[in-house]
Amino acid sequence: MRRDGKIHVTVWNEYVSDRENPAAAAAYPEGIHGCLAKTLGEEPDFLVRTATLQEAHQGITRELLEGTDVLLWWSHIRQEEVDEKTVDLVEDAVRRGMGLIALHSAHYSKVCRRLLGTPMTLHWREGDREILWKADASHPIAAGVPDQILLPEEEMYGEPFAIPKPDDVVFLGWFAGGEAFRSGVTFHRGYGKIFYFQPGHETRRIYLNFQ
Repeated sequence: MRRDGKIHVTVWNEYVSDRENPAAAAAYPEGIHGCLAKTLGEEPDFLVRTATLQEAHQGITRELLEGTDVLLWWSHIRQEEVDEKTVDLVEDAVRRGMGLIALHSAHYSKVCRRLLGTPMTLHWREGDREILWKADASHPIAAGVPDQILLPEEEMYGEPFAIPKPDDVVFLGWFAGGEAFRSGVTFHRGYGKIFYFQPGHETRRIYLNFQ
């Protein structure tokens, strides 16, 4: 526990689509990181800050990570532009105990591929209706979450999902086209905990469903 008694959260966003794609900019005028930070910042136990790819050192320094308990990571079209030094810093922080939440297309980030050691590939296609099912009601991540959440339109991610065997499957996604997906899964790496969460396409205002 830190001296201030708060959980220190950093929201890292590539911040490309939600600046350059008009539909994404309309969905998240403050950026995905701004939306998430605003929501999380309403929790009295959280101290939240943001970082983006455009900032010095790609928004990631050893000092920032040492002051971070949980790092949220959203990335999409500039995955390969993340420096190996940045990946090294995040991997080291996770293995030493920092939590990592990888969101939506961050499954294919260098950070996730490095930590989980698999291709992280999947099937995908454009928008479809999704029902997000709570698969493990006893898991702390699922506490207070409805048994199912309807997302009227979301990018379809489908199996097979090339990940190592998860420690837990907390959420399952079912799409109107018939596909299923392990939409919320956990892993341990070193002393750190990782949670991958599938919903969050940049043009669909998905994160507003969770406010």
